[in-house]
Amino acid sequence: MCGIAGVATFNQISRDIIEKMIASMNHRGPDGSGVWLSPDSTVGLGHRRLAIIDLTKSASQPMVDSTKHFCIVFNGEIYNYKDLKTQLENLGCQFNSESDTEVLLEAFKVWGPDCLTRIHGAFSFCIYDQRRKVLFLARDRAGEKPLFYSFSRGNFVFASELKAIMSIPGFSRRISHEALSSYLCYGYVPGEMCILSGVNKVPPAHAMEIDCETWERKIWRYWSIPNPDHKALCDAEELKGRLLEMLKTSVQRQMIADVPLGILLSGGVDSSLITAVAASGGATNLRTFTVSFPGHKEYDESMYAKIVARHFSTQHTVLEASQASADILPELAAQFDEPIADSSMVPTYMVAKLVKQYCTVALGGDGGDELFGGYPTYSWLQNQQIFRSCCPAFFRSGISKIAESFLPVGLKGRTNLMGLSDDLCNSINYFNVLFDRRPRESLLKGHATMSEAGSFMPEKVKQGLYRPEYGVAGSAMLIDFLTYLPDNILVKVDRTSMLNSLEMRAPFLDHSIIEFAFGEVPDALRATRSDRKILLKSLCRDLLPANLDITRKQGFIIPLKDWLSGEWGHFFKEVLFDKHCVFNREMVESLWKWQQMGLRNTERLFALTIFELWRKHYQVSL
Repeated sequence: MCGIAGVATFNQISRDIIEKMIASMNHRGPDGSGVWLSPDSTVGLGHRRLAIIDLTKSASQPMVDSTKHFCIVFNGEIYNYKDLKTQLENLGCQFNSESDTEVLLEAFKVWGPDCLTRIHGAFSFCIYDQRRKVLFLARDRAGEKPLFYSFSRGNFVFASELKAIMSIPGFSRRISHEALSSYLCYGYVPGEMCILSGVNKVPPAHAMEIDCETWERKIWRYWSIPNPDHKALCDAEELKGRLLEMLKTSVQRQMIADVPLGILLSGGVDSSLITAVAASGGATNLRTFTVSFPGHKEYDESMYAKIVARHFSTQHTVLEASQASADILPELAAQFDEPIADSSMVPTYMVAKLVKQYCTVALGGDGGDELFGGYPTYSWLQNQQIFRSCCPAFFRSGISKIAESFLPVGLKGRTNLMGLSDDLCNSINYFNVLFDRRPRESLLKGHATMSEAGSFMPEKVKQGLYRPEYGVAGSAMLIDFLTYLPDNILVKVDRTSMLNSLEMRAPFLDHSIIEFAFGEVPDALRATRSDRKILLKSLCRDLLPANLDITRKQGFIIPLKDWLSGEWGHFFKEVLFDKHCVFNREMVESLWKWQQMGLRNTERLFALTIFELWRKHYQVSL
């Protein structure tokens, strides 16, 4: 994993601009850096290197091909690069390095944009074709690697992190009203939107071309999740066997590295399966890592991780975190170019910092919940469908309005009740909402943000993604895969790991497994009204120790509710009750009061605090 940046303009580019952009991302690549300018100095590409495969200088970037016509900057890994290299050599290509970067560059030269269909990997990259004066950019299918860009006629910039774009002198730092509304709604900024006005993200599974002479821009989706095949094989044992083989292939590919490698092991289903598959593949001296919270038994899963580690004889390391200091939050807020409201960024950062002491690459279980039905939402929605079918629409609408108007923010189930009106899609829209319309308006009272955003309703963003043919659980999983996974989970993992110059990999997110999960696995083997992750749990019973409890659902989380009674609470108040805080003081005080009364506002208070820390650090205008 690395950091990439670039500028294309009518005018000549100063090398200093590119160097400043990549310097803002030193953490993404401590092993080297490089800048390339086109002969006419209208295109500049920059790279920070975290050396993983081929540690020699021959793999340095920006990398120019032997014809001098193409130049690439690349962030990520191509896991099947050895197979692709063999294919390309058979077609006459010659290589000067052992790197996957050179394979990707040659693959593009031979197959053009169609090379994306042949790649198994996590990536964002840019290739400049000097003959055609065209920039080609692409991002991996699941959205593991970030890619921001800003485009105006005669000027195009891109980077792995937003801070690199903000480092350009004079670049406007003004909030996008729609993005802020989305952040307050869901705790992240979804899709191609960006928290800054005038900036976008290349969506996962998309590619883009920029003609640097006409400034015509083309962006397209090169891969889509398959439609469910209702006639496909539904035999649980055969599906389980096929999944195991795909996991073995994915894990084996992703364990290729020229640096030390480990596994983040929470002791849950997903990371335990990755550990089991890695161990069964013959990996020796396998290192696993977890974090524990002594004194907070309900949050401490280290004992489960130890069971798995002992069973597979891994070299296991536990980080004890009795209570992290709130001083960590300003650093994390600065690292998250777009703020996300996920307090699990704290333990994820802590365990990444621990792992980096021993390894440069780590595997994790990300994607297992979205692909195989792990979240409680999926069971709850099916129960809610039963209620919806039995209850008249006018009665459900009344419940929804009462919940919205009279129940306090933070009361468990409030937004779920709000989603009872209309159809299943409406329920999905309101699940995991932090602040619905009225609280958002209260928080931003006195600002023009909401009125300037017009009729934009972030709850409706998910509506366009709803696909009833996937079933109840499948539809919710699809929407989570397209929003929550790339815009929250994978952002959290990327930024916290990169802050420690650690590369994280996710074997579940190989696109063959994604296609299998959505195209062939029925809801009955994903999540039912009473059970979840059914197919994965069945696989766990075959591979994991019998004394491991695989029915629980937790992962790396912190006891934030408890911590708010001490140092963290004082820190949050200092930030949110500051006279320069953009959020309405009366609404913030209400949230705090309701929290003290036992309501669930920890993540909401965290969301507001992180946003304020981020806004002040980058001096962003509302």
